[in-house]
Amino acid sequence: MSFSHASRSTARARSVIFRRQLHASHGVRSPHGEYHHLPFAWPHDKKTSFALKLTAYLGFGFAIPFIAGAYQLKKAGA
Repeated sequence: MSFSHASRSTARARSVIFRRQLHASHGVRSPHGEYHHLPFAWPHDKKTSFALKLTAYLGFGFAIPFIAGAYQLKKAGA
């Protein structure tokens, strides 16, 4: 068997293993047997506070690069 053939078969075996690892795990079930597609409980009666917290969390994460850039420009004296 040539080295090129051996390397191709090894690469193919690795890609099959990698594809198997990409599958999602089973759905999360609560102790009462209900299916939840999110890894946390959805706040049924506190939607407004949840929306505000989620917006603040995602907004801060989006703003970090801009804050860092402004800090670097200010530090450089530009």
